[in-house]
Amino acid sequence: MQAEDMEVPIINILNDNGDRQRPKGKDVFKDLQKESESSMESPNLEFEYGDTDALTAELSELYSYTEEPEFALNRDYFEEDFRSHARGRRWIELKVEEQKTYVMRLLDALEVTDRDKRLKVARAILYLAQGVFDECDTEVDVLHWSRHNVFLLYDMGIFTALLELLSMEIDNNQACSSAVRKPAISLADSTELRVLLSIMYLMVETVRVQTEDDRPEWSAAREAFKNELGSPLYNGEPFALLLFTMVTKFCSMNAPHFPMKKVLLLLWKTILFTLGGFEELQGMKVRGRERLNLAPLPEDSIKVVRAMRAASPPASAMELIEQQQQQKRGRRSRRSAFVDSLEGDSPFPKKQPLVKQDSLDTYNERDPFKNDDARDEEEDPEDTDSGIEGEVDPLDRDVIIQPPPPPPPLRPPTEKVNLPKGLPWAPKVREKDIEHFLETSRNKFIGFTLGNDTDTLVGLPRPIHESVKTLKQHKYVSIAEVQIQKEDELQQCPMTLGEEEVEETPTEMLYLGMLPNLSQYVIALLKLLLAAAPTSKAKTDSINILADVLPEEMPITVLQSMKLGIDVNRHKEIIVKAISALLLLLLKHFKLNHIYQFEIVSQHLVFANCIPLILKFFNQNIMSYISAKNSICVLDFPNCVVHEMPELTAESLEAGDSNQFCWRNLFSCINLLRILNKLTKWKHSRTMMLVVFKSAPILKRALKVKQAMMQLYVLKLLKIQTKYLGRQWRKSNMKTMSAIYQKVRHRLNDDWAYGNDIDARPWDFQAEECALRESIEKFNSRRYDKNKNWEFAPVDNCLQSVLGQRVELPEDFHYSYEMWLEREVFSQPIQWEGLLQNP
Repeated sequence: MQAEDMEVPIINILNDNGDRQRPKGKDVFKDLQKESESSMESPNLEFEYGDTDALTAELSELYSYTEEPEFALNRDYFEEDFRSHARGRRWIELKVEEQKTYVMRLLDALEVTDRDKRLKVARAILYLAQGVFDECDTEVDVLHWSRHNVFLLYDMGIFTALLELLSMEIDNNQACSSAVRKPAISLADSTELRVLLSIMYLMVETVRVQTEDDRPEWSAAREAFKNELGSPLYNGEPFALLLFTMVTKFCSMNAPHFPMKKVLLLLWKTILFTLGGFEELQGMKVRGRERLNLAPLPEDSIKVVRAMRAASPPASAMELIEQQQQQKRGRRSRRSAFVDSLEGDSPFPKKQPLVKQDSLDTYNERDPFKNDDARDEEEDPEDTDSGIEGEVDPLDRDVIIQPPPPPPPLRPPTEKVNLPKGLPWAPKVREKDIEHFLETSRNKFIGFTLGNDTDTLVGLPRPIHESVKTLKQHKYVSIAEVQIQKEDELQQCPMTLGEEEVEETPTEMLYLGMLPNLSQYVIALLKLLLAAAPTSKAKTDSINILADVLPEEMPITVLQSMKLGIDVNRHKEIIVKAISALLLLLLKHFKLNHIYQFEIVSQHLVFANCIPLILKFFNQNIMSYISAKNSICVLDFPNCVVHEMPELTAESLEAGDSNQFCWRNLFSCINLLRILNKLTKWKHSRTMMLVVFKSAPILKRALKVKQAMMQLYVLKLLKIQTKYLGRQWRKSNMKTMSAIYQKVRHRLNDDWAYGNDIDARPWDFQAEECALRESIEKFNSRRYDKNKNWEFAPVDNCLQSVLGQRVELPEDFHYSYEMWLEREVFSQPIQWEGLLQNP
């Protein structure tokens, strides 16, 4: 590819004027008050991160609330056909052989040419996959029969038949052109697609989840289905590529009726099933290090994160003021009286001397994460989070109110043994860090360097020897570094090392299929993420992601409008959840498979404005988003098909569920933060994008969510840009700095808090991305270019052999052959003397 190919369509995420809007004056004060109230009330969230939510939640999110009447429709079509076959018996009363016979009958009926008859049969199959709920009394029974029926359907070959029907619907140009011409698209335009995708999703998700009571034949079926989905068995490409094609077709406005939520959910679960989740990734990483003879991982990152405790969020200026108002009134010094006069009737506590900001370190050494009653008295001043970076409250700009000495402990000290001892992560050092340390030391003490030699310590003082020994004890070599080194060797010695043997893993086959249209897939996913983000405003040119949630007839009552509003918000949240989880899985699997596969996806994301898009997503009241109650429990599957439906009222819709937080929204936030971390890690140019887009106050607001894993990834993002934020920011955010020190892994020799990094030269940023792009293109050309025309290709020097080769000529060549001879050969004078002379 040429340099100009690096330009891809950029997703516009700015406001209509193209700039950032900042609150001013009283609005800032109101925002501070709201934020302080929310952070003071925020409890610890009992959230356990995983690949997915509980099975019932994942199944219920497949359906919109507007699809609820279709459950009865599926049941009616099934019973209408099943009645003639069963002769009065119910499905759950049939023997397995009889059930197989009936499924074979449905499979034959799927091949009829009548579209309406095919749809009825597909609905009957969907009813089976949903667990024949009309014959069940409890939700457990529904899930049991759904699982039984899904394995039966897979065993009878239903999935392959559904795949052929799905391909027909995707290529149905008549439906696409009809949808393009329609002014408003509703559920009715995607009925066939929704039924097919629902069955396929239920099959993938049910088979994917393992249970303790699985039969041996089910375990064998799971492995077979997993291999089938990951192999290029469907038109020579994995099943996921067909779904990616649907996504790009939808985003190019050629098929606006596609039910995008169902497509994205099925795509995510297919990738999760075929490539593996986070637990499988950890195991693959351990095995990969063993194959490369690398040292084992210093710890299991999943266990370390789960054992972490959430930190109390940084104090805002409003919290500090309210804290001071609650303390005793008394005598005040002249200066405190002057400050008090600025505040009106808000007296500060007596005997509170005012100290300069430099004293922060003095009283900030106490443990900032104590979860005791005296925590509020230990809060240190932080910046105001007003969205304007580096500014603090006027009361805190010049002076800081020193907090009172800590009260005597109210509990025996023996209870504090629960606090984690030491740091949670083992420190790491790269080979590059050791080389840089020795280069600096040799220049200082000897006056010359020895290149990459990290063993020769002659002439260096004893403390340097000890330092190098300590650094080498914590040296960590990643799989990515080994892959880069091997790739460099293959590029330098292609003849000596020969062809590389590439293992045909599911990840490798998926990457090979995605490579030709990778930028289109990435841009389409980001377009959908932008359209579903809660901070996005509806625009005329944005894509319509509500095609599979809006009913044919719009609501006419207040209750119906409230229900549809909840459904639309829930629909958007599910899309964000699916895209964030999908992108994170792709990045992690590609990075483990080969670092340059990860880098090309990362670069496409960065070029398509993924970094500001994620920051835009977090530039909202994140506590409100995480605690949003956009769900109606009585309408969730399978609850709605088992129990009688109570009468819905406006009050019950407003109340929502009783959960402390929304699992999918917190899951989405953590995924987006992890994606942002992966894009910016060890990339100075992208780190500077975080600084330029003023991400620090946005990320600090996210620390108000008291969940350890989310706080960890926020602190990681703050750590990498701390050196660029200036001394004033660090002084005003000492509690955040302490949290970074306590929770984030340490890199020895990393002066993240100061800014003396020689790699952070601003003029190297563009060169860094270009050099990375060049390495990626060399990797793809060497590994995947089948028509290699490279300089080391063998040359045929035999004249007879060369002239004897058959050359493919165009069909019309013999018609003009004589004219060509006359024009190019006979009519051209040949200077024979000139040919004989020396040049």
